[in-house]
Amino acid sequence: MIIRSPSDIPSSEITPEGIYLQRRQFMQSIGVGAALAGLGLPLASVAATKPELAALNYQSVVAKSDNPFYTDEKMASFTDASTYNNYYEFGTDKSDPARYADSLTTDPWSVVIEGDVAKPGKYPLEDIMKLMTLEERIYRLRCVEAWSMVIPWVGFPLADLLKMFEPSSNAKYVEFTTLSRRSEMRGQRSSFSVIDWPYTEGLRIDEAMHPLAFMSVGMYGKVLPNQNGAPIRLVVPWKYGFKSIKSIVKIRFTAVKPKTSWQAIAPSEYGFYANVNPDVDHPRWTQRYERRLPGSLLSPNRIKTQMFNGYGEQVAGLYKDMNLRRNY
Repeated sequence: MIIRSPSDIPSSEITPEGIYLQRRQFMQSIGVGAALAGLGLPLASVAATKPELAALNYQSVVAKSDNPFYTDEKMASFTDASTYNNYYEFGTDKSDPARYADSLTTDPWSVVIEGDVAKPGKYPLEDIMKLMTLEERIYRLRCVEAWSMVIPWVGFPLADLLKMFEPSSNAKYVEFTTLSRRSEMRGQRSSFSVIDWPYTEGLRIDEAMHPLAFMSVGMYGKVLPNQNGAPIRLVVPWKYGFKSIKSIVKIRFTAVKPKTSWQAIAPSEYGFYANVNPDVDHPRWTQRYERRLPGSLLSPNRIKTQMFNGYGEQVAGLYKDMNLRRNY
């Protein structure tokens, strides 16, 4: 994973203010500009670059020796990352989101902020985005319940977004809610669905403020595909994939721990924290190994699961006095 601090980013690589003021122009710039800044290319020099080339250029990013978040693990292909997804709003088969998510309207988009904050309200996405500074990040995201991938995300720290609304001292948790739109999300119309829509997830406030938690608006130098959670989603790299909620429309600050969707469905299998712990088996399968994509039926590419998804050095302190078998 690559994280660059603001002091490392020259002015020539900062997205112009005018682009922030228009979401369509801004989202286009992700594909051909901001995502390439890690290569030392000023925005002006990539204006004519085809967006699809950005994914290839990610392969050339060089890690800094003092960067604790970087991974040199092989990235999944854009095809794998965008066609093998969990997004039950569009169906339970891994191929359903890519097949049906083009029905989702992502522009215009707004996010409701409520609860224990000084600045609640309904914020258009462009108003949120123009206040953010994009950072180039290559994260390893592992959905260890069955499979995992290494994906280059484009995004910004979740902490930056939350601080913008000035949460009060009463805010101990942050709850996220996905869009509920039956007319465009066929999975929400299914009579076989076990989820009480809309989908919800939550983090403790200190988890949400951790530098590794971030909001993604793109991947592989492209605008985030609908099936991957467009136009804005959460990514929490040290937790199981279902914590990284997609297509967010509401963020609520609360003093009470929110009950998440998977807790409601199967409380004995899915707890609030959902930290990667290979030593605690799921009731129906082992979690000691994961299947890394790309792979195949005959060559499944099984690898050992790492505690906290390999980010223990960064996040273990968040759970110092907790029983990680009971708080699963």
